[in-house]
Amino acid sequence: MIRPLMHDEEFLAQPSSIATKEDLSVAIDLLDTLRAHKDTCVGMAANMIGVSKRIICFDHEGEYMTMFNPEIIKTEKPYDTEEACLSLLGGPRKCRRYHKIKVKYQTHDFKDRIKTFEGWTAQIIQHEVDHCNGILI
Repeated sequence: MIRPLMHDEEFLAQPSSIATKEDLSVAIDLLDTLRAHKDTCVGMAANMIGVSKRIICFDHEGEYMTMFNPEIIKTEKPYDTEEACLSLLGGPRKCRRYHKIKVKYQTHDFKDRIKTFEGWTAQIIQHEVDHCNGILI
């Protein structure tokens, strides 16, 4: 189900709770909502649809990927950039990102995984993990 976007910065600034198997339907709604905004959006976190859970969905080289409880455990090669966000009104904002990241997360069946991402995908993941942590760019 496509859900409305959350724009309340007070809500978005709150760290999200750990996701559980009971939150699988939230991940489906999040992916549906991301697909509905595919022309202007490459990633979303659950709080962007009003659910304060640690779930992100994003475009990974042309395929959508969902992570439950993502945590960035290693970063390399910092750089400064600008990003926009569907939940935040106004234009792009400055932020610091890392070219290469290692992420610990859980799959749909809540199996632990660790994977390294680089470039554009790494930047998207960092933006969405910031959402999970209540960090607004």
